[in-house]
Amino acid sequence: MSILSEIREPGQPQNLVFARHETFHPRFGWLKKGFDRAMRDRSQASQSLTLEESTSTVNSFLAEDAPVRLGVGKNMVRSLRYWCRAFKLIDAQDQPTQFGRRLLGEEGFDPYLEDPASLWLLHWKLLEDRDDSPQQAAAWMLIFKRFARTEFTPDELVEFLGQEVQRLDRKKCSESSLRKDVSCLLRMYAVQPTRKNTKGEEILDCPFTALGLIDGAADGRQYGFRVGVKPTLPPEIIVYACLSYAAQKETAKTIALSALVYTPDSPGMVFKLREEGVCEAIAHLSPTHANLGIDNGAGKLSFFFGDDPQGQADRILERYYSAR
Repeated sequence: MSILSEIREPGQPQNLVFARHETFHPRFGWLKKGFDRAMRDRSQASQSLTLEESTSTVNSFLAEDAPVRLGVGKNMVRSLRYWCRAFKLIDAQDQPTQFGRRLLGEEGFDPYLEDPASLWLLHWKLLEDRDDSPQQAAAWMLIFKRFARTEFTPDELVEFLGQEVQRLDRKKCSESSLRKDVSCLLRMYAVQPTRKNTKGEEILDCPFTALGLIDGAADGRQYGFRVGVKPTLPPEIIVYACLSYAAQKETAKTIALSALVYTPDSPGMVFKLREEGVCEAIAHLSPTHANLGIDNGAGKLSFFFGDDPQGQADRILERYYSAR
């Protein structure tokens, strides 16, 4: 067991990964393009090679002609690969994950990410912290889950990350790396003022700006989380996240509503929701989903669910997309 594992608290990752995005935020179409390439690699490999051989032999992300195959620059190939991993669409061996197949596969829920719900789902997966894999987007996780203030400047986020890295990882991480992460995060979620002489893809906002999670001032210096109702966030995605959260915590069949809003890994922190928003989402689904609802026993609101919260979460997701 590592030193970090011994001091790990809820909401703190096993391994912290910083500044692997080559300064590029995820562009429109990148995730689908990267996932499809991984699927083609896997299909080609399965015809004549073992899985172990395919990882090193057919991988488009590592091939010299990857920029041509993927239609982006060399640095962008590395960034595209990083984001596909960070969003849990491909694994550490660049193989398509079950989640990736369910969302972006040929018969997936939303292969071209046309439903805003899919961006919310990806945002949840990006910040999901699991013991069996590194946290590829450590700066994102720390800022969304542990930064207590709602208004901030880029410098304040860099200072916060430096303190957290020292406290959690006990390893040095350069300030320049942290600044790259902060800049990338803000460009990913906040609409940026247009600069002169900006051309090509650089003028495109990230699709995740549509979530409205972070507001930015015109001068690009002051930012703030937008806490409260999210018009494009469906109740099904909120409840899916609540059930996935409960499954990770290995709780009984109930969990305090406050825990779903205020604890570091919670949907409330990830989606920047208030307690009433989470409560309303659960209440919206409870009439049509058995063993799911709000209990007000002893004057304390609790979320109750069935024996298999992750299975319940998956069924809610399937029902939501099948009704589209």
